[in-house]
Parts: sequence; structure tokens; C-alpha cells
Amino acid sequence: MRIGIVINSSWNIYNFRMSLIKYFKSQNHEVIAIAPDDGYGQRLREAGCEFYEVDIDSKGKNPLKDLRLVYTLREVYKATRLDIVLHYTVKPNIYGSLAAKSLGIASINNVTGLGTLFIRDNLVSKIGKFMYKMAFKCPQVVFFQNQDDRKLFIEQGLVQPQITDLLPGSGINIADFQPSTFKRNSVFTFLMIARVLYDKGVMEYIEAIRMLKAQKIEVRCLLLGKIENINGLGVPLAQVQAWVAEGLIEYLGTVEDVRPVINEADAVILPSYREGTPRTLIEAASLGKPIITTDVPGCRETVNHNFNGFLCNVKDPHDLADKMKVMMTIGDHILSKMGTNSRTLAVEKFDETIVIKKYERAIRKTMEVETILEPALSY
Repeated sequence: MRIGIVINSSWNIYNFRMSLIKYFKSQNHEVIAIAPDDGYGQRLREAGCEFYEVDIDSKGKNPLKDLRLVYTLREVYKATRLDIVLHYTVKPNIYGSLAAKSLGIASINNVTGLGTLFIRDNLVSKIGKFMYKMAFKCPQVVFFQNQDDRKLFIEQGLVQPQITDLLPGSGINIADFQPSTFKRNSVFTFLMIARVLYDKGVMEYIEAIRMLKAQKIEVRCLLLGKIENINGLGVPLAQVQAWVAEGLIEYLGTVEDVRPVINEADAVILPSYREGTPRTLIEAASLGKPIITTDVPGCRETVNHNFNGFLCNVKDPHDLADKMKVMMTIGDHILSKMGTNSRTLAVEKFDETIVIKKYERAIRKTMEVETILEPALSY
């Protein structure tokens, strides 16, 4: 079988879908990766994939350009003779579904997060929801990464409930993300890993740090993630540099391997406004780190309050600062136990084998239905 994987970033395919790709290849399937080449196209080829570069402007809001993406993907799907295609992220989910449907190719979609379309209520969000409603008539299965997102799509009439299912995010290779021996830093160290966007809660993180510093609390706070040059959404580099100069954070940029950075921290923070299921917190949990995150869809999937960390109120730096202060003052035994509980949660809930088995069943069921229907389609 020839299986397409379409995402808005080849980096994303290489870093988050490689275990799924390896499984497909172990079953003698051919995998065709379709994405913009942001430096990982050749790595995907070396991993045994066919790679086709396409231009997907993930933040663009030009509907005409986006509609041209349907034609582009249709041509790639036709040229690569796909049997089934897996779509991830907003534009592949919408425009890839339309392209696959036009060719009679089965598709399985994965809503990895709702993004600004559902955080903001404006004309762009209304158009986006309309496009979801049209496109989600096409796939055979639509996976969601948390129950809240699935419920929202069903309640707003964007998808038929009978084709939906749940996945625990992208899953995690729990063997590759093993906890290190517990050791508390002499200066308590928090780490936030996220694209540097306002919707990720960066400002709340900064304000909470300011509050702790104003109380003369000694704390070390790290920020790791790409600075996105997106008007109105991304925090400018100059602002990040100003925070560094103020002594609030250490900005670490981006790294190939997050494990050493996570291991350096005492706890991991993500005060995001909404997520699918945040990969960074799954990684932190698998590495045995306590977590502080917001009590919102997606984020709350990774924390049982007072078990492996704390949930805080969204857009509330005061509550975040309070939770950070509590985390810093608990004893080593409890802090270590929270980390152990995070690891337990990751193993039981986020092991990538759960994701692989779900895809295996969905593909088998989809292709069986396609085979049954194919003779009827020829009449």
C-alpha cells in the first residue's frame, strides 16, 4: 500500500511521525511524505520515504492561494498513486481532504489543535469553520487529540460524530524519553517550551516571573522555542531580548534534541490558551518532570492536578505565579514523586504504540470499506 503523510512542515513529520512511518515500512507499505522542505526533506528520504515538496503557507489567509493548494496536492496525490493519505494540521486537513476526495482516495485526518481559528472570533475564524465543515465531509476518519475538541466540532456541526475517534496526541517513544535520576537544582529552574506566540501564554509566563522576582524569590526561568514572525500572533525578537536584558528569562532559541534541556529543569510550564495535546508536555511527562499548565482543552490531558503537577487558570499570571511558588517550596520527596507520577501517566496514556495501533485499525477498516465499495463505483 502507498500511504501519504501530509503536514505543514517536514520537520514535524521527521520529529513526530517517524515511529508511525517505521511501523508502516515494517509492514511493507510505501510512505510518501508531502510537506514544505524546511530542512528535513533529505532526512526523510534517507529514512526510506519518498518526499515531495509542496508550498503550504500555514499562516496565510489568502483564500485564493489556499484553493490553489487543492490543485497542487491533487497533482501530487495523482502522480504518487496514493492508496490512502493521512492529513495533519489545518490546511492539509481542509485542502488535502478536498484533493483526496476529488481523486477517490481514502483519507484519515488528525486535528492536532484548533489554533487561532477557535481562540479568536472574527471573519477569518468563520471562514475557517465553514471550510472545515465542507472538507470534513470527505475523510473516512477524523482523529482528535482531546475530547473537548471533538465535542466542539460535533456541536458546531463541523463533522459527523460517527467518523470521529480520539488519539493521545502524537504519542511518545517512552524508551527514547527515559527519566534521569532525580536531582533538584540549587536554584529552582522552570522551563517553557513553545513557539513564542502570545496564545502559548508567553506573556503570562513573563508576568508570573516578574511577580516572583518582586517578592525577592530566587528562580531561574528558561524559554525554548522558535520566534515566529507573525503579525499580531508572534512575540517580536526585540521583546524577547528585552526580557533577557531585564533578567527575567534565559532564551535558549531552538534545539535538535529537547531531552538535555528538559532534564536540566526542575519543572516544565505551558500556560497555553488551548492545545490539541501538547507534545512538549508529553515529552516532559515521559522524562519524569512535574508540570504546570493551564486548565484548558489539550493541556489538561497531561496533568492530574496535585498528582503530577498543577493546573492553573488560563490568562491568569497571578494564579500561575502562585502555582510556581508552591512548586518551588514543596519538598524533594513530593517533587520527585510528582515526576514519577508524570512518567506513569506518560507510559499509561501517551505511549506511541497506542497511536500506531489506532492508525492500523483505522486504515484497515477504511481500506476494507473502500474495497467493498469499489465494484459499485464502476457501474
